[in-house]
Amino acid sequence: MSKTIEEINEKIREGKAVVVTAEEIIGIVKQKGVNKAAQEVDVVTTGTFGPMCSSGAYLNIGHSKPRIKLGGGKVYLNDVPAYAGFAAVDIYIGANALPDDDPRNKVYPGEFNYGGGHVIEELVAGKDIRLVATAYGTDCYPRRRLETWINIRDLNETVLFNIRNACQNYNVAVNLSDRTIYTYMGVLKSDMGNANYSTAGQLSPLFNDPYYKTIGIGTKIFLGGGIGFVAWHGTQHNPNVLRSDNGVPRRGAGTLSVIGDLKQMSPRWLIGTSMLGYGCTLTVGIGIPIPILSEEILQYTAVSDDGIFAPVIDYSDAYVQLKPDILDEVSYAQLKSGKIVIQGKEVPTASLSSYPRAVEIATILKEWITSGKFLLTESVAPLPGVESGITFKPLKERPLEE
Repeated sequence: MSKTIEEINEKIREGKAVVVTAEEIIGIVKQKGVNKAAQEVDVVTTGTFGPMCSSGAYLNIGHSKPRIKLGGGKVYLNDVPAYAGFAAVDIYIGANALPDDDPRNKVYPGEFNYGGGHVIEELVAGKDIRLVATAYGTDCYPRRRLETWINIRDLNETVLFNIRNACQNYNVAVNLSDRTIYTYMGVLKSDMGNANYSTAGQLSPLFNDPYYKTIGIGTKIFLGGGIGFVAWHGTQHNPNVLRSDNGVPRRGAGTLSVIGDLKQMSPRWLIGTSMLGYGCTLTVGIGIPIPILSEEILQYTAVSDDGIFAPVIDYSDAYVQLKPDILDEVSYAQLKSGKIVIQGKEVPTASLSSYPRAVEIATILKEWITSGKFLLTESVAPLPGVESGITFKPLKERPLEE
């Protein structure tokens, strides 16, 4: 049994495509088997909704009168620094960017109240954003200071461009030390008082395409409530890790770089997020359709939480020193039960990502496809796979010459 994306798109145009979510396909396969399900189902939709720190947006604000060259100067959006090392009026705001002087930090140390992710959320929500910029001035761009309000409806390009999203598996974080620690995996209580995890498990995109057979460069996706595309493999893409017999990585593996038009997106699916004691980020909604081109691909999409395993890592001193001892492995079914047992101790669990929102994303994408609003795309190039030889390398530090 084999299909092509064009054949599936023709069925979508005719309103005949059978589309189910990655949650629904599990029951269908149990009931009908892989062969029958692969014949009947055309697309499986996935979804994930969680903090994705390597996110940001680039903006073209248009030229002022007189002209100003932001490149080489300093730019702030609602007091949050944006990067301006481009041309005259292009800037990039990162989700992790923080104000130079956040007054709340003086009152509540470690409480990062507002950052780049919040700016992006407010921009997408249509709110006015205060821009303050200074420049060194040139003959063709003489202006040296600009203070104005900007709004997404008045800007030229407003593009979400995230260099690492939708991670394919991630650590389960615990803390073996005798003090509470504050991390990008949330607050971790001392003496393994809690365990935090991320990703949506059986709904997460790259769990449903573990060897990147359909997801590639140019794949059209749900991004932040609008339509986006996979632009490249993400930073720290690491396909050569330990995998289960079903192909699913048991460690952090693939990542995606994604891009899309902010003007299509919604603040429901792009939310500025504060991590106590750590910083600010952006919670991003991503959904990716998996075309069922073969029984093999269908089998991958039938993966369930009890067949997906993640490593439990101590985030105290060992992690900081790049020696993250793996304490155990647990399934996402165990994690979602609300408790796991590590070293004989029962530990409560919590997720940084929202499974109900992931279901909602997969359902919305399903509706877009069945209504004919969303056609699938052929990837123009594959993501680097296990044959690529790519491995994730730590920084090679070398002392600077004195």
